[in-house]
Amino acid sequence: MNRQPVVALIGSTAVGKTALSISIAEKLNAEIISVDSRQVYRYMDVGTDKVSSALRHEIPHHMIDVADPDEKFTVSDFAEKTSQAVSRIYARKKIPLFVGGTPFYYNALFHASLNADLPSDENVREKYETLANSQGAELLHMRLAEVDPETAKKLHQNDIQRVTRALEIWDLTGKAPSQIFNEGSKRDYGYDVLYIGLSRSREELFSRIEIRLEQEWVSGFPEEVEWLIDHGFDDRYVPLKGLGYHELIEYYRGKISLSEALEQSISRTKAFCRRQQTWFKKFEPAIWFDMSESNHEEEIIKTILNHIDKTRITEELTR
Repeated sequence: MNRQPVVALIGSTAVGKTALSISIAEKLNAEIISVDSRQVYRYMDVGTDKVSSALRHEIPHHMIDVADPDEKFTVSDFAEKTSQAVSRIYARKKIPLFVGGTPFYYNALFHASLNADLPSDENVREKYETLANSQGAELLHMRLAEVDPETAKKLHQNDIQRVTRALEIWDLTGKAPSQIFNEGSKRDYGYDVLYIGLSRSREELFSRIEIRLEQEWVSGFPEEVEWLIDHGFDDRYVPLKGLGYHELIEYYRGKISLSEALEQSISRTKAFCRRQQTWFKKFEPAIWFDMSESNHEEEIIKTILNHIDKTRITEELTR
């Protein structure tokens, strides 16, 4: 198989992926593919830190605003739509530049994922969500560890969404998700990916997280969540259980103050940042750049071009 060369900017939240990707896209005539599990949803703009519509007209961005918050959107949906976008980008003789911090989306695209969607049932999912809410996330995770230790080791106990999904698959198929994945037919999209990893010290990342969230709080994020609630979107739906949205929904329910919502959101985002750092350390092949020292833009551009040219030369030699 002749593999298409692609490059992905990875790293934890607030590391500086978006700003750098825009500058690189301008210089390389690239189009950006968002690899963010929340930016796929419409109406969730401030809290997901989407680039503006005006900027999206200047530099095409893909996989943003492709589903409503109450719409089922799977990893398989993301992989299929993204594969189609890459084909169109190459047909226009542009470079696809993947940017984002959702590891399981990258896994689906670049590391052979299951072909078909696994079964789902809202009633089963609701059963486990109710259990988590009433008896705690730890109990839910312990249940998963009983039926699928392999998957449980990969998921943090507070990752209720994915723990619930794993248990839902177990209920509906009678098989552990890890067993299904190991035995199942895989889909290889045929990409040759090089990860460009961006890093900063944890202290600096945490400071940037605080600044970003404080800015979101005064830039319309509470009003965005209020609009979503008024239009029937709340934490019945998975996207609205996410960072910031859940806390602001609790604020509008009168359960916490606005300052408490901000404080809790900052705390959860820092915890998520730590998990991202752990996940991305396992990604390869990857070249890492410390953004605390410099933005390394020129070096990163050379790395991208070398990867694309090297891959094309290899393809030509193997024809």
